[in-house]
Amino acid sequence: MKQSKIRVLCVDDHAFLVEGLRTRFEMEDDLECVGRLPSAENLLEEVESKRPDVVLLDIEMPGPDPFEMTDELRRRFPSVKTVILSAYVRDHYISAAFRAGVWGYFCKGDEAGEIIDGLRRIMAGEFATSTKVTERCQPLKAKSRGGRAATMAPPASKLDQLTTREQEVLRLIGKGMTRSEIAESLHRSPKTIDGHRECIMQKLDIHDRGELVRFAIREGLAEV
Repeated sequence: MKQSKIRVLCVDDHAFLVEGLRTRFEMEDDLECVGRLPSAENLLEEVESKRPDVVLLDIEMPGPDPFEMTDELRRRFPSVKTVILSAYVRDHYISAAFRAGVWGYFCKGDEAGEIIDGLRRIMAGEFATSTKVTERCQPLKAKSRGGRAATMAPPASKLDQLTTREQEVLRLIGKGMTRSEIAESLHRSPKTIDGHRECIMQKLDIHDRGELVRFAIREGLAEV
């Protein structure tokens, strides 16, 4: 009996990258690229027409918000699995992606073999991330509800460990504010801000203030 192929729809404005993936998929017995879109503008219509198993989605493109589109795909086509393929490995992107319902997150610099292996795992019902993304995530944890067998919860970035207040403090640190300025802005004592900063650094495995500032800037938190 002939094995059915995993049908992949690529949504990316970099045609060269998609053609490279298409060529690589053709070397596999169980994968095929069924189309490419340069943006998510007509994604829902294309999914309705092509009936892919997987949508491989970039998150830095013109057009609709990719995370809103992922959520819409999940509601309208629950059997279709959305997987992010991005040039950016940022904690807040990882968090937003898995909250929206993606099954995997990979980098454009990853080896094609790693992406292909991930797609197979996803079709087997697992969440999958590349090595670079996994380094930014908390360890996967099993969860169970109503006495049912435990399943793996979606990956979560290290940023998800922070409380709302800690994220606010981190944002202000990224803006270059001093502890006294942050304390005044949040109507808290400098000692309280020091406590928040220590908790943030421990949770993010960061060891000095300069590294903390660089983290906030890299994540785009200072721009909010």
